[in-house]
Amino acid sequence: MKNEEILNQLQEENIDSMFVYKPENIKYISDFYPSSFAYLIINKEPILYVNSIDKVDAQRESSIEVRDIERLGKVNELLNGKIAIEKSLDFEFLQFLSDDYNKLSVSNVIEDMRKTKTKEEITKIRNSIGIAENAIKEIDFTSTEKFAAASLEFDMTINGSNKPAFDTIVASGSRSSSPHSETSMNRVETPIVVDWGARYDHYCSDITRTFIDSERQEEIWNIVLEAQKEAIKTISPGVKFADVDKAARDVISEYGYGEYFIHSTGHAFGLDIHENPNISSKSEGVLEENMVITAEPGIYIPGEFGVRIEDDVLVKKNSEVLTSLDKKLDFTL
Repeated sequence: MKNEEILNQLQEENIDSMFVYKPENIKYISDFYPSSFAYLIINKEPILYVNSIDKVDAQRESSIEVRDIERLGKVNELLNGKIAIEKSLDFEFLQFLSDDYNKLSVSNVIEDMRKTKTKEEITKIRNSIGIAENAIKEIDFTSTEKFAAASLEFDMTINGSNKPAFDTIVASGSRSSSPHSETSMNRVETPIVVDWGARYDHYCSDITRTFIDSERQEEIWNIVLEAQKEAIKTISPGVKFADVDKAARDVISEYGYGEYFIHSTGHAFGLDIHENPNISSKSEGVLEENMVITAEPGIYIPGEFGVRIEDDVLVKKNSEVLTSLDKKLDFTL
């Protein structure tokens, strides 16, 4: 059904064929995630071209026809008329697609379809979240930040994760005041911000918990939690992205910490860890049913510490928080 919708949309854009290179888009269309160079050609129907290293797996897993890959110099023979390309396509590939660049047109048709998730995709995201939630219960904070991150990623892997959804963040002490602090060889201290996610059949999860142990940390933690609750209350089809961000930002500003909330309130995710839409004050557009987004406000006080709480939310009339993990977790150093 989704491939029919893609074909119909390309037809509406007066597109005759499309060259698809991004692995996440190949997976979306074919159900197969290539491990090596591959591409997908859409004419009247999509056809997947793979290397011999992937051929057996592709024939087993792909929902569309699989053929041996053609060398790049012959790709233009597989395309015709006006050709759609992905926005992310490297410039170096253009020379192989057409001698006339006027025939090439950037199309977001696949990315636009990926904004809302199918029932099957939502199930995979739920499974990914479950793997990640179980793993955090086994994290080992008794050594360095890198050791803690490795213990978490190991547990996700042995319980079904393809790989981490992104580089796991374990940022403790004053280093937690940087939202995307690089996990270090420093010994773990408090507070501890852990931002992690699994991939189940290549679908991501994205969760953050902050482990605290002082009154000052709890004061900030409670503000962030209140901000997150207010943001989640607003999440519903038709609500502006900017209004979700405002709901969280207003709470933090009322407590006098507005300048320390230095990122957007959330983002969509699925096959990619960051997908459109972005839930920020500058984002235009409204939420749609079956989008999956994060709600992740934070406060980051330079030189002191930071707090972030992040959960994954399915947009519905009565939106559902897909993560079931307690906001406050016990831990041992």
